Amino acid sequence: MPKKRSGGGLSPTQQAAKFLGVSVLAGAVLAGIALPAVGALGLAAKGSVESFDALPANLKTPPLSQRTSILDANGDPIATVYSRDRTVVDLKDISPYMQKAIVAIEDSRFYEHGAVDLKGVLRALNKNARSGEVSEGASTLTQQYVKNVFVEEAGDDPTKVAQATQQTIGRKIRELKLAIQVEEELGKKKILENYLNITFFGQQAYGVEAAAQRYFSKSAKDLNVQESALLAGIVQSPSRYDPVNDEAEATKRRNTVLERMAQVGDISQAEADKAQKAPLGLKVSKPKNGCITAVKNSSFFCDYVREVFLSDPVFGKTREDRSKIWNQGGLTIRTTLDPQAQESVQASLKNHVHQSDSVSAATTLVEPGTGKILAMGQTKPYGYGKDETEINYSVDAAYGGSNFGFPTGSTFKPFLSAAALEEGLPPTQEYSSPYEMEYPSPVQTCDKPWVNDKNNPYTVENENETEVGPYRLKEAMGLSVNTYFVQMLSDIGLCPVANMADKLHVRQGNGDKLPQSPSALALGSVGMSPLTMASAYATFASRGMYCTPVAIESITQKVGNKQKTLEVPKSTCSRAMTEKTADTVNTLLRGVVDSGTGQEAGLTDRDNAGKTGTTDERRNAWFVGYTPNLSGAVWVGSASQQVEMKNITIGGVTHALVFGGAVPGPIWKEAMTGALVGKDSPSFNLVDIPEGDKDKDKDKDEDRGDEGDRDDGGNGDPGAVGGLTGDGNNGGGGNGGTEPNPGFTIPEGFIQGPGNGPGGRR
Repeated sequence: MPKKRSGGGLSPTQQAAKFLGVSVLAGAVLAGIALPAVGALGLAAKGSVESFDALPANLKTPPLSQRTSILDANGDPIATVYSRDRTVVDLKDISPYMQKAIVAIEDSRFYEHGAVDLKGVLRALNKNARSGEVSEGASTLTQQYVKNVFVEEAGDDPTKVAQATQQTIGRKIRELKLAIQVEEELGKKKILENYLNITFFGQQAYGVEAAAQRYFSKSAKDLNVQESALLAGIVQSPSRYDPVNDEAEATKRRNTVLERMAQVGDISQAEADKAQKAPLGLKVSKPKNGCITAVKNSSFFCDYVREVFLSDPVFGKTREDRSKIWNQGGLTIRTTLDPQAQESVQASLKNHVHQSDSVSAATTLVEPGTGKILAMGQTKPYGYGKDETEINYSVDAAYGGSNFGFPTGSTFKPFLSAAALEEGLPPTQEYSSPYEMEYPSPVQTCDKPWVNDKNNPYTVENENETEVGPYRLKEAMGLSVNTYFVQMLSDIGLCPVANMADKLHVRQGNGDKLPQSPSALALGSVGMSPLTMASAYATFASRGMYCTPVAIESITQKVGNKQKTLEVPKSTCSRAMTEKTADTVNTLLRGVVDSGTGQEAGLTDRDNAGKTGTTDERRNAWFVGYTPNLSGAVWVGSASQQVEMKNITIGGVTHALVFGGAVPGPIWKEAMTGALVGKDSPSFNLVDIPEGDKDKDKDKDEDRGDEGDRDDGGNGDPGAVGGLTGDGNNGGGGNGGTEPNPGFTIPEGFIQGPGNGPGGRR
């Protein structure tokens, strides 16, 4: 039995009867004959011609969905994404052979008839009657085009697709009425152009341009006669005549098309014979769709761009509106991704952390003063297999990142220092800074005071017993002395630090504001993303101006053959602190890379500054640093927060203890060095900070070694107002005490309970 188009389900006799009814009506309409009663055909309850006339005759053609191209800052492709792999082209950009082939095999009298081909109807009726089945249809190209419009409008909704393709007389009649309208309004050439752009050619290729690229890796305008015949033959049944999976069946179908082209005079019989002997000549390009196929290891950046598009109201009022535009496609999105910076980031990550390691690493680079995201990478690649992930460790949960971010440790201390300087504390401020102390109490918040537990007070200690004050700010920052910053926080209160965090857009990975607790606002006990940290530190580099991060430079959209420019999100810059405060912090943090805990990260060829951070039980290690023209954040740890980085092998190197200056620091150094090759080398505006009388260059003490820094508090860190955030693993990690009740949701995988470690680290 001959195979037929999909969508049936009736017996051959029923299909023939149905076809007969539609064909008679079609012929009658074409001839202008009034049929007073054709209710048996299922047209309407009364079945009158008036009912036919009452059918809507306005075909609302949806914009054809096309592929979207995502480009880097230089205009080079990163990835292609689409719901329909289609590129709309003009008829002049389609091979004449292709135009003739599709007409010859699908509707050879296309240029001679109107919306309905009465001769074709009668011919098909005769053939089907003799064969006893529906072996030949009589739909014109115009009718097929109308049907394809219905399918396109249905999108990926299976119910709507079924309705658009159901074999009912009602649909056929509506299709016929609209075909008449299309013939009147568009004309033959435009109908042929539209048809070749909308129809499905199999292998995820919609439209002839995508089909030519898929099967022959060439443009539709360059198709020769046998290639054109192959593609024209696929249309009737893309699965049956798929040349990739059934070369023999596809060859037979191609030769049928060539023979038909000779019969109607499009080519000579000699040309047909020669073409029939030629091999298929496939040069298949596999479909590449989605951010998972992105080049330059930029899959996560690509995914971030997609999430920004779907989240930002500039692209539509609702997520549904934005999704509709994204799925329609035809977008050319030029991004901020700098290929040099991206390559440097991925190379540095690969050099220091292996994909198969028990921990991961992520790096984000941002341009101060503009907010442009120049690079974003991580060691666990985008995917669904072993040692792969769909989670973007560099961004917040709202954009596909970790649910809560990662505790930042001592990298938070510069924010506290900036708040203190803004409150009027001098950079020479000195505190007693004992090795160990109870958290001062009470401490004023923006609401009610935070009060330490009298019965089981929370304590904080420094990395080593040799770290005993008094210290001034510059030395305390270089050595990351925990007790100094806790005393500073007690002096100015929690509210100024919370306000500074708001100005820097420093939020938890889940989007919540930081809890007003000493652990969160002095020692970085709550989770954040590398993008958040890189953007906040860029404020210091730009002398106090915070700029919201942006990933998109421009977007144009092709709708049909027309192109328009879309509005894109712009970076919004606002002053977060005075220039003097920013310059002072820059001077302090330059000391960290010159002689403090970040010496392994320091750049040798340009001004740079930064801060290390290592959280309790060494579950997270950070280095965040910057030059005047580039800011970067590096995080190393386990996404599940279950791995303690002690006696651990990372990147083939065994570490007794991991700290911010050891693994993240060198990653940052290599990433920044490569990204800045050939770039300007501006200088900081440094300030003079007098040294203290007491020489406490503890980082050179052999007793201290170079173990890093403690960040997360002491024995069960004090929590947010109305609750306690600390615990031995995430919030504080002390040496005993009662188990605190969290004031914020602990992410799955965080172990909650009394600590067993010495506290936070640098």
